Amino acid sequence: MTAPRIAERLGEDFLAQALHRDYRHLPGAVEVAGLLTWDALNQILATHRLQPPRLRLTRDGETLSALATSAPEVTRRHVVWHRLHPAPLHAQLADGASMALDNADELHRPLGEVAEELERLFRTRWQANVYASWTATEGFGCHWDTHDVVVLQLDGAKRWRIYGPTRTYPLHRDTDAPQPPTGEPVADLVLHPGDLLYVPRGWWHSVSADQGTRSLHVTYGAQPHTPSDLLHWVCDRLVAHEEFRTDLPLLASPEEQAAFVAGVRKLVAEQLDDPRLIARYAEHQDGQALGRMAPSLPYLDSVPADHRLRVRMTTARAVLTLDEDAAHLAAAGSVYEFAPAAGPALQALAGGGEHTLGELADAAGVGVDDIAALVRELVEGQAVAITGTAR
Repeated sequence: MTAPRIAERLGEDFLAQALHRDYRHLPGAVEVAGLLTWDALNQILATHRLQPPRLRLTRDGETLSALATSAPEVTRRHVVWHRLHPAPLHAQLADGASMALDNADELHRPLGEVAEELERLFRTRWQANVYASWTATEGFGCHWDTHDVVVLQLDGAKRWRIYGPTRTYPLHRDTDAPQPPTGEPVADLVLHPGDLLYVPRGWWHSVSADQGTRSLHVTYGAQPHTPSDLLHWVCDRLVAHEEFRTDLPLLASPEEQAAFVAGVRKLVAEQLDDPRLIARYAEHQDGQALGRMAPSLPYLDSVPADHRLRVRMTTARAVLTLDEDAAHLAAAGSVYEFAPAAGPALQALAGGGEHTLGELADAAGVGVDDIAALVRELVEGQAVAITGTAR
């Protein structure tokens, strides 16, 4: 299952009619087999130190103490961590608690691949959280999220009661809090494996496994970008001007203060008059996005010219600009300039997925040694990771 398939199932009118505006439910829309199995979840829990609140249990809107399912241990280096104990975890889940695991896209590559494809399409960060529950008790109560979510039901069934927003586009840091909804939900749905659900931020919802079966689902949450973010970015750029670095004239006369504010207003207005301002902001954010980092051991100081070596971008939001003179790549916080001949190889990398050095060399019509040198530079900048050798 890939995110382009998710986008396809959301429909051609999704961006124009539903994104940020309305919920959308698509039964049996995607094939979720292999995305995250119970065995894979057990393996994650067994092999990672998942400290609260990354791994947490909730019941009736309250977060349970970590001591309900774990015990603190002190290492020889005097580091305290919580060791998960399966028996009390099982007991709490059987007694109505729901389990949440945040940032699972960083722990399980199939979840990360879907997040990256969503990022490539929507040009913002997506985070995968996994939820498991066994009873009709609601883990979080009726609540709203500060981000749009795409939900994929992986196993079992989950009931979603969806209410409209009581405050449009609420923020994590806001001037007013949304009031709880009244009346009946606008939708009362039961999700089964393969069902897809989109819910905009600010829409209230209550969720429970009340169908007499366990439930496992993953929620992909999108980082929002607001006019507040845009203005903060503009102000950061304007620090290049002396007028934005000088002290405020707190002790000056009212006339001097007014003149000072007029000068600041002029600089901000010049930025806001640029019709490409949002495009510039988006390009900057894309080029700075770090993605999901991966080390490239053992290749510390060189990348061998091995046509079987597999590589991938660590970010789904690389910005590639091609012209007659050069290929420019902004990725993972760095900017690179390569010869125009590197363009096809960079296009393949930026398009996602894993590629061998041989495939990239063929795409660019250059030698594998040239591609190895290019990959080495990108590995040093954390824009590319070496993932192994093709079999």
